[in-house]
Amino acid sequence: MHAEDDAGSLDRATRDFIAVRPRLFGIAYRVLGSAAEAEDIVQDAWLRWQRTDRAVVNDPAAFLATVTTRLAINFAQSARVRRESYVGPWLPEPVDTSADPQLGAERAEVLDLAVLFLLEKLNPVERAAYVLREAFDYPYQRIAEILETSEANTRQLVSRARKHLAVERREPVSATAHRRLMEVFLAAAQSGDLAVLEDVLTEDVVSWTDGDGVRGASRIPVVGLSHVSKYLAAFAPRFWPPTRTRWVEANGGPAVLVSVEGEPVALLSLDVSPRGIERILWVMNPAKLAPYVASLDD
Repeated sequence: MHAEDDAGSLDRATRDFIAVRPRLFGIAYRVLGSAAEAEDIVQDAWLRWQRTDRAVVNDPAAFLATVTTRLAINFAQSARVRRESYVGPWLPEPVDTSADPQLGAERAEVLDLAVLFLLEKLNPVERAAYVLREAFDYPYQRIAEILETSEANTRQLVSRARKHLAVERREPVSATAHRRLMEVFLAAAQSGDLAVLEDVLTEDVVSWTDGDGVRGASRIPVVGLSHVSKYLAAFAPRFWPPTRTRWVEANGGPAVLVSVEGEPVALLSLDVSPRGIERILWVMNPAKLAPYVASLDD
């Protein structure tokens, strides 16, 4: 009888965990900007859940969200040190959102690659507070309990994160306008059309390339209309001729997967405002491209 009780308890624990797994992954991914690291956190949360005295847990979903958030914050604090040894700019790992447009959240906010990239500049606790509030709509009191702080401090953390994003990022455009401008940009980038590039890029545009040392990836951001347009025009004849492009979805927005002889070499996405293209994000690190491409083909 005792063994059956144990088996039933583990079955229940498994069901409870599976029910909230998408949300746990969604929290960890947004805090860390890495799908691989988020999977590790969710696995760690599962192991802890198995070892927990579940008889005293009234709300499994709340308990698991708390464990996952705290694990992600701790991991982010150590990841910051590791990322200092990264070669060139670090961009979030893209995820395919065609199957789950919100990645387990109440709202799709805080999934855009440009937003995750900007959140990386905040400390992990601010990031977690913002993610729980903006993507998952947790009440401030509940976030305060998860972060083991006061409600007043939690409101400050979220407010600071909002202000940071407001300063760094202009209001995005509609999905249709985004796709249209991206089509114009891609054609101009491929042909090296300087006039069109200068027309669609903003004055303070920045091109970021995440390659972690891969050949051909710029190790410093290219800044400003003149520099970025000339840079794109200069590498057009070398970069584009052998490539094939495929329109895909990444982090809820349009993106272009660039391949050479069937091997993915870059994922291109843009941060677009009513002024034009604000940021160009190139993910070229094979360790980030491979899982994304595998998820497309699943």
